[in-house]
Amino acid sequence: MLLVFKRIIQFIFSLYAFILFAILIILILFPCLVLCIPFGRIRGGNYMYELYRFFGNLWLKLIGIHHTTIYESRPKKEEQYIFIANHISYLDAVVIIASVKHHFRPIGKHELLRIPIFGFLYRFCVITVNRSNADDRARSLADLRKILARGISVVIFPEGTFNMADTPMKEMYDGAFRLSIEMGKKIQPILFLDTYDRLHYRSIFSLTPGISRAVYLDPIDPKALKLEDPKALKEYADTILTKKLIEYKATWIHPNYFK
Repeated sequence: MLLVFKRIIQFIFSLYAFILFAILIILILFPCLVLCIPFGRIRGGNYMYELYRFFGNLWLKLIGIHHTTIYESRPKKEEQYIFIANHISYLDAVVIIASVKHHFRPIGKHELLRIPIFGFLYRFCVITVNRSNADDRARSLADLRKILARGISVVIFPEGTFNMADTPMKEMYDGAFRLSIEMGKKIQPILFLDTYDRLHYRSIFSLTPGISRAVYLDPIDPKALKLEDPKALKEYADTILTKKLIEYKATWIHPNYFK
């Protein structure tokens, strides 16, 4: 009986949170975003992400999620980075915007382009990719190179989709690491430790209030490491992220990893 009551409360809370999200996005944020379009994809896109960050943080506070960013290493404001993070929840999309203060462009799923109205704005400020299509993956990498050349950082979830196993990380794609070597940009790893508990990937109605932590690790410089093979750089990054997720005792990881 208690479990049923708990689930009902969680459902009502999730419903409240998503109705609030829709109100903030559709009634308030969307008109502001439209005003950014005349400024172009670069400046206008930067303005959009400032708005996303403000409304994202506001939404998190209004639903009782206390987000904090922990800096084991603080990135330099004047540098461009390839930000990578583990991917474990639908909430990651909001938390990454709240956590990254640099101007950046993320890479996202091309399927979202089909959503009316939203798809237009999505195309304006996101580098889309169809990971099942080799040609489209190549095109998205070319777009990311152009963004980095304009002095803007990029955000990539290298796992591609949710890690649904009890391992710290699932296998990552090579793209972020190839881009790092080609463009001479540092990889800046970020850990999301609590989004799994705040909003489980199995259901959008599993949202709960509580803490949300993002942890900045030391940046990975392929030039300093003398790594010229994307797969070797990927393996190095995987080792670092796996070690740190275990160190912070991420809750989705099987207990055997802590022995």
